[in-house]
Amino acid sequence: MSDDPALWSTSRQAQAIRTGEISSRELLELYINRIESINGELNAVVTRDFAAARIQADAADKALAAGESSGPLHGIPVTIKDALEVRGMRSTGGAVELSNHIPDQDAPVVAAVRGAGANIIGKTNLPRWSADIQAYNEIFGQTGNPWNLERVPGGSSGGAAAAVAAGLSSFEIGTDIGGSIRFPAAFCGVFGHKPSFGLVPSSGYLDHAAGGTTEADVNVIGPIARSAEDLELLLTILLRQEEPWKIDLESPSGQLNSLRVGTWLNDDFCPVDDIVLERTTAAAAALKTAGFNLVGDRKPAIDPSEASSLAMALVSAAMLQSGEDPGYTHRAWLEHHQAREAMREAWASLFEDIDILLMPVSFVPPFTHIHEGDFSSRTLLCNGETRAYADLVKWTMLVGMAYLPSTVPPIGLGSNGLPVGIQVVGKYGADLTTIRFAGALAELMGGYQPPPIALAAS
Repeated sequence: MSDDPALWSTSRQAQAIRTGEISSRELLELYINRIESINGELNAVVTRDFAAARIQADAADKALAAGESSGPLHGIPVTIKDALEVRGMRSTGGAVELSNHIPDQDAPVVAAVRGAGANIIGKTNLPRWSADIQAYNEIFGQTGNPWNLERVPGGSSGGAAAAVAAGLSSFEIGTDIGGSIRFPAAFCGVFGHKPSFGLVPSSGYLDHAAGGTTEADVNVIGPIARSAEDLELLLTILLRQEEPWKIDLESPSGQLNSLRVGTWLNDDFCPVDDIVLERTTAAAAALKTAGFNLVGDRKPAIDPSEASSLAMALVSAAMLQSGEDPGYTHRAWLEHHQAREAMREAWASLFEDIDILLMPVSFVPPFTHIHEGDFSSRTLLCNGETRAYADLVKWTMLVGMAYLPSTVPPIGLGSNGLPVGIQVVGKYGADLTTIRFAGALAELMGGYQPPPIALAAS
């Protein structure tokens, strides 16, 4: 663990505040100093309210001195992805239409962490309407990858993951409809969890000009952090609370090394870059060497190309309000949904035979910023071959459209010196299993490592 409290896990910071090792105000000032020192070049934190944060930190310290605590996140300074509504703070969704939008209420997930004691100090960058695997828009410009500013941090929660990796926030809350938690976690070298669909409320999400009031198919909201322990703590706080919901997540049965682990690390439907494949293969090998129960290559009984096309149709339908109307009908969605349910049954059958499936996040490592063109016209290089930019979401959408949980731990740096992540996928509702397994895997592979820009600010 780093000597800099700003780079500690949220759980470690919360313990330090409770025991008086550090005050909320002291931790806040560390983050403010770091933001003022390195955010100018990183451009992850795009809206700030340090004056209100200082008042909140002092109130938290005063309450603790009186023996009062507001919850497990008491006094913890955090930023929030700019796609989520924060009461009294500019919240834009990365779109000029909402440049001056100041909500009068928190998104439910924001209210949850605020209610647990978190101190919200600012907002982080993203692409317009969260619709890209980068983090740039007309209002705030582009966010760099904290490991190499010429590369993207992933998207759409790119500013969020960059802020966590660089030590500008204790943790973050991301959104994920096509990989928007998983890409940034993998590209920035932090932990991210895409919950099972429906476990966490997703209203208060700004994906179109009148957004925030409804919840979209496939889209989920989940935590980004510097440890798996933090993911579990935060997921517990974020879980849907309104009546009649009562969610009791299933803990893994037995030891983690007894879980049956399948691998699906490459496939002709979306071949993976050698740099990525080397790291994911090394992760699987490390598990086997450590005595984990690897059962070999496995995948659901689906056509992945067909499933990927279906996923794109479902996600596109969920994002219609921020794009052009192609005349998509509700009946068309119902037919796609029926096909999706058949594929979900195939996934469920797979998870009768295994407990964990390891999969790639991205077919390429973090790439250089691309502002020209759009999602459908851009290209990327993979092993010397020109590939469609839209191939980026093939591996993530297979999991997302099936509503499954996926935890992404850091598994070290590739030969290019940039982070690589891996999807730890489980059956629907097995969120604690994927998080705890991801923690064990990360421990074998070195866990969170502060990027150079983070150490420069320490």
